Amino acid sequence: MKKLALILIFALFLPAAAFAKDARVIKAEQWLGALKTGQARFEQLGYDGTRLTGNFYISRPGRLRFEYDPPVKDFIVADGVFLHFYDATQNQTSTAPTGTTLADFLLRKNASLEGDLKVLNVRTKNGLVHITVAQTADPSAGQVDLRFTEEPFALKSWKIIDGQGLATEITLANLKLGVPVAPALFVYKDPSGRSRLND
Repeated sequence: MKKLALILIFALFLPAAAFAKDARVIKAEQWLGALKTGQARFEQLGYDGTRLTGNFYISRPGRLRFEYDPPVKDFIVADGVFLHFYDATQNQTSTAPTGTTLADFLLRKNASLEGDLKVLNVRTKNGLVHITVAQTADPSAGQVDLRFTEEPFALKSWKIIDGQGLATEITLANLKLGVPVAPALFVYKDPSGRSRLND
């Protein structure tokens, strides 16, 4: 259930520079690069079969929020520098630099899927373009399978497979792009009332 925080880390092989870039990868980079703000409903399917729903907000570069529907009180906030995952059951927060997490593919200013990321596989199946990427520097950390609709071309879902092989899938619904998103959504506030905002 908490593995969304797990929205986060990559891996792999095959020197991409040896091949011409796939047109589908170019379209994905262009779509991600054009993404500025957005909000959507999401469904999370955990590795244990648990299904959770909630609201997703994004303000690129650097900021996003996953807010679960009640009674779940967990949330994930990327504030421009760090990604914070609050686990309400444990009453604790895990924090990591956004660039070291799987959320980086959505939040990086440069939307390229090359360099510190590697494209492992590109395929089209059942009307969805699948692009599997991983972190170049840490092949054992895991990978993420991005899924885009073909017409219109847009991010529909992603599947995260961590270093232990456990998979968590996020599917977006009613994605609205270019809408105003309140900056306060991206301020991390822990249960003690402290807050942190990074510019």
